[in-house]
Amino acid sequence: MAFLTDRKRASGMGSAKSGTEHHWQMMVSSVGLLILIPIFIFQFGSALGGTYEEVIAYYSRPVPAGIAMLTLLVGFFHFAKGVQTLIEDYVHGKARKIAIIAMICLSYGAAGLGIFALIRIAL
Repeated sequence: MAFLTDRKRASGMGSAKSGTEHHWQMMVSSVGLLILIPIFIFQFGSALGGTYEEVIAYYSRPVPAGIAMLTLLVGFFHFAKGVQTLIEDYVHGKARKIAIIAMICLSYGAAGLGIFALIRIAL
């Protein structure tokens, strides 16, 4: 029977080093999305049901395009960090690194395509 304290059991196991930073990034992006998503929904709702020309003209203005762009950026950043946490918890070994790299590339690629589409509409 070993009489070890919690500190002694954890000693030598190393530290996560980036857990606090990751948590704060998730918290900040959550608050950002809490503000951006309702604004984006009301903004998108006003453009919904319009003709193609009306929607293009609406998103050619800087404020609606900027809100949509911020929502895409913050949303995909939050998605990338959340999926990274999910993969770290449930995938092990070399597959973990491959899955994290693939999901980060996928999320930033999708964000890039969304931004490119908005820029094409706005210009």
